[in-house]
Amino acid sequence: MKEQKKTMLSKAMPLILGGSLVKQILIALVLGSLLAYLAPNVAASCGFLGTVFVSALKAVAPVLVFVLVAAAIANHEVGTRTQMRPILVLYCIGTFAAALTAVTVSLLFPTQIQLAVATGSASAPGGVWEVLRNLFLSVVDNPVNALIKGNYVGILAWAIGLGLAMRKANNTTREVMNDLALGVEFIVRVVIRFAPFGIFGLVSYTFAVEGFSALYGYLQLLIVLVGCMLFVALVLNPLIVWFCIRRNPYPLTFLTLRESAVTAFFTRSSAANIPVNLNLCRRLNLDPDTYGISIPLGATINMAGAAITISVLALAACATLGISVDFGTALLLCVVSSLCACGAAGVPGGSLMLIPLACGLFGISPDTAMQVVAVGFIIGVLQDSAETALNSSSDALFTAAACMRAQRLKGE
Repeated sequence: MKEQKKTMLSKAMPLILGGSLVKQILIALVLGSLLAYLAPNVAASCGFLGTVFVSALKAVAPVLVFVLVAAAIANHEVGTRTQMRPILVLYCIGTFAAALTAVTVSLLFPTQIQLAVATGSASAPGGVWEVLRNLFLSVVDNPVNALIKGNYVGILAWAIGLGLAMRKANNTTREVMNDLALGVEFIVRVVIRFAPFGIFGLVSYTFAVEGFSALYGYLQLLIVLVGCMLFVALVLNPLIVWFCIRRNPYPLTFLTLRESAVTAFFTRSSAANIPVNLNLCRRLNLDPDTYGISIPLGATINMAGAAITISVLALAACATLGISVDFGTALLLCVVSSLCACGAAGVPGGSLMLIPLACGLFGISPDTAMQVVAVGFIIGVLQDSAETALNSSSDALFTAAACMRAQRLKGE
């Protein structure tokens, strides 16, 4: 009997640990939804699994980014080219194009919202300069504090500095750094293998406790928001990728959506999804020197979904208050939304606190703007999930596109 149990266990373990992660996540989605419908109380208690999974990702991500970036720069061979410049260009183009899409759709389909919402005690930045000032202060943050608080701007700055300094170290020291990076990557892969359990817990809790009843009153706003994000993910981003690789972009687009967007949708944190994107880039055999920097950087500045959220909610406030928006102001809003999006924190709801900056362009008072933020938190169950899915999957998509573009140019 014991021998049979051992045999069954030995057959089951490869399926659990080595099966298709995407299929396992889809099964977890279905099971979590069914549990929330059939036994809401039990489903609510399963939220602990999701909390553990997201906490594990957030715990390992800062260490992974620091070690991986430092090791990649330290072991970078002089004369070897990376694709960081085209990736940065793609990040900027993608974010601005997303903001332009959101502004255009909002002007074509103006949406009014109920602003009689109690405001909270949260405070928003006073201007674009304050956002940039906070970014600069994040760069010089204490490295230990940056690791503890998940300040990825500071982590990147210290990792780049340490990597540049260690390039003068002997080969043994650099090999140790590389081995350390491989060790941390192994831990990350173990954490990611538990994604189905985490997604199951997150779905069960969300459907059982929060539900979607609060979203019905803001259905039109959600349609505009999610519609813009889907357009960017399925039309605009593939078009940008096509210009890079000059072949059908949809296999790569659907791959990044399937492998990256699904987990990002439920973790609702670009920072927490960094290990997932790094793992995806590794399996695509991309250049480690490139994706080791571009993925953490993208989680900080590549925020197409955030630009859409800021633009749509700001223009919804204008439509509600009867404020007319001319072409020049709309174009300025695209620029401001793009800049604000770059300063959005890679955490759930990070973009909402930057909405008052965009509202300030139209003379909307801070009190009213904070009511718009409150509306954003009400619809955040779906809005923030879709926003993070677009943000994070775009990081992997543009990184892969830039690397493939380099291979195409090299072959010509």
